[in-house]
Amino acid sequence: MPLYRLRAVDVSPGSIRGSVGVTRFVEYAVTMDLLEGELIDAIAADPQSAHESLPLRDRYLPDIASVIDVFGRLCAGGPLALCAVARPASPFRGEADYVLLVQERSGHVLNAARRLAVIPKGFHQPMTDLRADAQVGATLRREMEEELFGRDDIDNTFGDQRSADPMHPSRLSEPMRWLFENPTRLRMECTGFGLNLLSGNFEFASLIVIDDEEFWSRYGGQVEANWESAGLRQYSSLDGDLIGELVRDVAWSNEGLFALLQGLRRLGQIGGERVSLPSIEWEVR
Repeated sequence: MPLYRLRAVDVSPGSIRGSVGVTRFVEYAVTMDLLEGELIDAIAADPQSAHESLPLRDRYLPDIASVIDVFGRLCAGGPLALCAVARPASPFRGEADYVLLVQERSGHVLNAARRLAVIPKGFHQPMTDLRADAQVGATLRREMEEELFGRDDIDNTFGDQRSADPMHPSRLSEPMRWLFENPTRLRMECTGFGLNLLSGNFEFASLIVIDDEEFWSRYGGQVEANWESAGLRQYSSLDGDLIGELVRDVAWSNEGLFALLQGLRRLGQIGGERVSLPSIEWEVR
């Protein structure tokens, strides 16, 4: 299974630019993917001497210089997005809001197993067009199809990709086809970028917003997580108290919490009367 690897990144006000290469998933799985487990095992064995028992981290990610040297190491990763879908007012639920989706990751995934995460979440990887698929938005759209709308034919975890154009309009799920019919129905924003000190991965925190209430009325019952999730939760953007409890849940994966907070922060800026969210601000220490 091919993955994009980050080769260079240039962050400036209002834009993030970079270049990627291609590697194989197996190379990532036997190197960088082992770092988190190694650290957890070392801390569990002896927190005081854990830093002395990290041979893989000492080799692949020993210091900050190695973290930011993405050209000199294998740096895989991808986008993960808080998904917010507009819902009309309901006599049972209350005023018009956004439904926010959160997943409990299954034990069968490599990243964030049995932890909370936003959905969709996926590795940045090509399907059939190496250049076009390098756009982060291409991975987000694919992951929406796979993780929310039931497109198991684009999941190359268990098989090869034989379709020449897996995201051709004729192959899209009904919910995604409806979204694509009008470009204003689906909005995707990058809310943050980071290099994960635990895993070495690059993380594109994102926000997916569907502002048309008709979508949830039509397709809300078809939204269903795939095998990568053990369960799916929904939260109202008007329930600030419950969302505050969600933010404080210790079960979050680190990259999942990063994407959640950045997504909530941005949604609070653009959501108008549909949101009543806890205040989230940057703090530099």
